[in-house]
Amino acid sequence: MKILQMADAVRYRTMTTEELRETFVVRDLFEPGAIKLVYVDLDRTVIGSAVPTGAPLLLPTDDAFKAAYFTERRELGIFNIGGAGRVTVNGKDFEVPRLDALYVGRGNEAIQFASADPAHPAEFYLLSYPAHTAHPIQPVRSGELDKVTLGSAEAANHRQITKLIHLAGARSCQLVMGFTQLAPGSVWNTMPPHTHMRRSEVYLYFDVAPSDRVIHLMGPPQQTRNLVLANKQAVVSPGWSIHAGVGTRNYSFCWGMGGENQDYADMDGVAIAGLL
Repeated sequence: MKILQMADAVRYRTMTTEELRETFVVRDLFEPGAIKLVYVDLDRTVIGSAVPTGAPLLLPTDDAFKAAYFTERRELGIFNIGGAGRVTVNGKDFEVPRLDALYVGRGNEAIQFASADPAHPAEFYLLSYPAHTAHPIQPVRSGELDKVTLGSAEAANHRQITKLIHLAGARSCQLVMGFTQLAPGSVWNTMPPHTHMRRSEVYLYFDVAPSDRVIHLMGPPQQTRNLVLANKQAVVSPGWSIHAGVGTRNYSFCWGMGGENQDYADMDGVAIAGLL
């Protein structure tokens, strides 16, 4: 398991493009037939993926956790961006179609992933944080949830937000998770931007065409940098950093947070005219 050590807002200012990418971007997810895990020292986040193409894949633990199994002291959000799939937890099966999710609380020892059709495999995105209490396993059907529509076509940021794991939905210890889909013709996300020192955030960009890219903006509002991201790449956003972006075409992204609180609206807004 790869371990990422975050830079602070001071070191960040002198980093090269490649240093920024090596520190904040997770590029090697969604390998067919494999589970990939990255441990981030910031909020002890784990970012991962599982793409079962043959036999089911069993979620391993790692020596870095010093735990008997993955969720001994952790909770896990599972979000499918691929074909239809199934997650089995302690012998119980949960169907997880595309754009649906499954919350797995602390204390569930055996977790495995399978695809309904290995030729069109499920692509499970995994996001995990430490948990001090246990919450029940809960499937989340995105098609049954209320949507939040924001932005406008005139501002090129017309988008639909689906909250999957949050205070008013599937309950967790500290994980908050959902996804945003931009309408055709819209390319901006999270603009005007914000920060929130109470928690860090991870974006996974998906449904990005092979020839397209997302220019992700990060950094303190008066010291911004950009990262060019391709399909199925994730980027870590510390609490001191904005997290916004613009694509060469519309796209989708999964957002997930962990930290001091779970209040989705707890944001420190930044005026667009104040960005530098």
